[in-house]
Amino acid sequence: MDGVQSPQSTAGFGELLRIWRERVGLTQQVLADHATLSVRAIRDMESGRVQRPRQETVRLLADALRLEGRNRSVFEATARRQTPTEEPGDEPTAPPVARGAIVGRELEVEVLADAFAQHGDRLVTVAGLGGAGKTRLALEVARRLHLASRWSVRWIDCGRLPVAGLERRTDLARAIGERPTLLVLDGADAGVDTALLDELFQRCPGLRVLITARVPQPLPGGQVIPLAPLPTPGPELDHDPAALAEVGAVRLLLSHLRRLRPGYRLEPDEAPAVAALCRQLDGLPGALELVAGWSTVLSPRQLVARLAEGPFHLAPPPAGYGGRADVRAALGAALDRLTLGQRDLLERLAAEPGDWTGEDAVVLSGRPPQECLAAVHELLASGLIRSVQARDGVRFTVLNLCRSLCGGRAYAELATAS
Repeated sequence: MDGVQSPQSTAGFGELLRIWRERVGLTQQVLADHATLSVRAIRDMESGRVQRPRQETVRLLADALRLEGRNRSVFEATARRQTPTEEPGDEPTAPPVARGAIVGRELEVEVLADAFAQHGDRLVTVAGLGGAGKTRLALEVARRLHLASRWSVRWIDCGRLPVAGLERRTDLARAIGERPTLLVLDGADAGVDTALLDELFQRCPGLRVLITARVPQPLPGGQVIPLAPLPTPGPELDHDPAALAEVGAVRLLLSHLRRLRPGYRLEPDEAPAVAALCRQLDGLPGALELVAGWSTVLSPRQLVARLAEGPFHLAPPPAGYGGRADVRAALGAALDRLTLGQRDLLERLAAEPGDWTGEDAVVLSGRPPQECLAAVHELLASGLIRSVQARDGVRFTVLNLCRSLCGGRAYAELATAS
């Protein structure tokens, strides 16, 4: 393959290996088979976990990729080159330290970390409702990449730093250089400077960017991942504490309860109330944290009764643990961002019991299929609806909290104000 132009010589060995593998059209498994190596070895090299492979391993890979002449020389030289992460005293920059544990997001963390470290994605946006846990997820992904792959992490809180202020950070490119780096733009609800991102990508071959936002901005080459609330238990699990404790939303609520009430155990007589709380609050992490803040003065049964009067009657605790998220404000902001057509569809869907398919939504709305399905897509990205497990395809349901807001006077006031 000497006639093929070699990728940038500034790329690290793992990046160069991935580029050549994809250029030849091989999967990691096929390349591993051709090179008589394990697929884990290929993954570790491409992710940067192994940065100085053995000479014999490099030879096997070059043979499997059919590299010749200059391309082979560059490939072998890159494997021998000392990488920035190996330079003495040049420690990778660590991410901010999270204030609490992350619970129930193991799969999302693994998928996102693999997207950057193994699959080579350079730009990913995590979108979702306020209180869904986007920032906490980004912190965990950053921590994973920092510890496992020795990536540097640059964290920018866009809520505190105006996005325009990023233009004054053009020295980021010099600071990042060739090192594998994750740049996190947290809370980029006002959008990002695409020209600056393009410049950073061109100048920093090892750069990956993770954006969190309530509404995703269309970005060339970017991947958008909607972050749904945590899974909630079905009524069939209400009297099975062991099974309940394995459900994501219940796990998170129990972790809060055990911090506030050391020694707390999920007993059979209290399990239905804990399950009901998780369902009423849709497994939304911010809402579960808020309700847990009252657990020192109200039992789960009492909290269920209070929420039955209206899920937004329970204000944040006056002091102490929890209560950071304003669930009603987050939902109201998401509703405000809807177009009239999307809002009308949401009201119709909220009035329907149970779950539904995209085809059901088309029939209910009476609109052209493409227009209606596009609206469903936007509702999903905004976090106002969620997908549910089903054997007959993709199905959705409106959040219980959203149903309450749509059917109440608060929603009418929001609609009139907008």
